[in-house]
Amino acid sequence: MKKFKTLFFGTPDFSVATLELLQHHPLIELVGVVSMPDRPAGRGQELKSPEVVSYAKLHKIDYFQTENVNKENHLLEKWANEKVDLIIVLAFAQFLGSKILQLPRLGCFNIHTSLLPKYRGAAPIQYALWNGDAQTGVSIQRMVKKMDAGNIVVSAPTPIFNYETGGLLTTRLKHLASLATAELIDKIAANNLNETIQDESLVSFAPTLKKEDGWLDFTNQTSSALINRFRATDPWPGSYAFLSGKRLKILSLESYDFKLAAGKMINHHNQLIVGTKDGCLRLTRVQLEGKKATSDIELLNGYKSELILTSLPKAQE
Repeated sequence: MKKFKTLFFGTPDFSVATLELLQHHPLIELVGVVSMPDRPAGRGQELKSPEVVSYAKLHKIDYFQTENVNKENHLLEKWANEKVDLIIVLAFAQFLGSKILQLPRLGCFNIHTSLLPKYRGAAPIQYALWNGDAQTGVSIQRMVKKMDAGNIVVSAPTPIFNYETGGLLTTRLKHLASLATAELIDKIAANNLNETIQDESLVSFAPTLKKEDGWLDFTNQTSSALINRFRATDPWPGSYAFLSGKRLKILSLESYDFKLAAGKMINHHNQLIVGTKDGCLRLTRVQLEGKKATSDIELLNGYKSELILTSLPKAQE
């Protein structure tokens, strides 16, 4: 069977599993990978390649790095001459213009980690956790110029387990994205690519999280909302509160059967307990500003001041 000449556009580690599938798929001729330029990273700020580029280098796959692929006219001409069949995009971090969208014979397809039209945008995994959703999934859509608005060609739902954080769910969905891509290829090969128009009345958005989104407001939020926010912001930006004006990173927490006023923190049997709008939480592992990460027991053993939760410092209000 004739192979589909395919370009893959992607950047972070999340994209690598799908790239690996394309590299080894018997119906795919991977003609190139497109990614972002190298960036300074780490304490030494040495240039580091995106994980997709590192994989391409290791496996001797042709790759191209650019700040704006739409302006790379020599590449567009090259791909047109090669008669590319497919472009598959996952976490690329650039919008594609009309010239590229019209270039491949069979179309451009974007892999998105939500059940579209829900959570269009950069942080669908985090918003599914933030809102306490019972399920999420992977959607593959035929790309159009409007963000995440194309017709859906593959939809792969999956439950969200109550122990999953942003990091854990991301790991699972990057593999589901690879499986969904295999389904896409099967449908194309069988000439069975049914397209579903997105219902614009059901659209919601998931913009990039900000550092301040990790603040846990125990005074005004319920226990379940705080747990959901904690899960959504792990590993980034991380959850925190302020103990007597010092930042207290919250590394793990759990529900606690106790009655306490919202926003009040106490030492209860050597456990760090905080009241919420409708119950209590135990902060089981924490890191006080300037200190090492510890259990709540260890923190309380060395903490002699009164336990007072404060709002954001004035510089951040």
